Amino acid sequence: MSGEVLSGGKERLVDLRRVRGIAEEVAELKGEGAIFALVVGGGNVIRGTEAEAAGLKRETADYMGMLATAINGLMLRDLFEECRLQVALFSCLPVEGLIPPYDRHQALKALEGGEVVVLAGGTGNPFFSTDTAAALRALELGCEVLLKGTKVEGVYEADPQKVPGAKKWDHLSYEEVLERGLHVMDSSAVLLCKEHRLPIVVFNLLRQGNIRRVLEGEGVGTLVN
Repeated sequence: MSGEVLSGGKERLVDLRRVRGIAEEVAELKGEGAIFALVVGGGNVIRGTEAEAAGLKRETADYMGMLATAINGLMLRDLFEECRLQVALFSCLPVEGLIPPYDRHQALKALEGGEVVVLAGGTGNPFFSTDTAAALRALELGCEVLLKGTKVEGVYEADPQKVPGAKKWDHLSYEEVLERGLHVMDSSAVLLCKEHRLPIVVFNLLRQGNIRRVLEGEGVGTLVN
């Protein structure tokens, strides 16, 4: 889940109504047997790239971005629990007294126990995005598919907000994504998924019901495999 999906615009850090809608959809699907591990971004709080552009060292900027994901993780836990979901929150940058460190064994136990696992802190290392964190955790936790929830309908040949009529792809191979330099995910994340044959679906998380549509194979978004 990109941090931008959570944003309420320039005036609000978070659109709580929007996030509650996502939580309700997750709760409904969870009740039907779906299992979720959620890696959260922090772009609504601060983007590491923006902090770096302002003159900070890359390492510092990346750590600031990772801490931003911890803020979002705390918020998601509360809103998910409002929807009567049991939530286990972990972070690769733990916050003592608030968020325990990520532990694969504990995360697997939480999933097996019926909890939604929320993962903050990125990879815990600079120079890697939450895309790479999502690929790593999906592989570690035995996920069947990596869903990238964004605010656009899928993968386009150009930014559809800047280039009206830009082509959207329904399906791409890992090789096509890498060769064309498409901004689906960081190349390190795509390479990880390619090596382990983990499919990726990029879709619009803001459109109500899209998580269900993706899981039911309705052809929403862009499939990369």
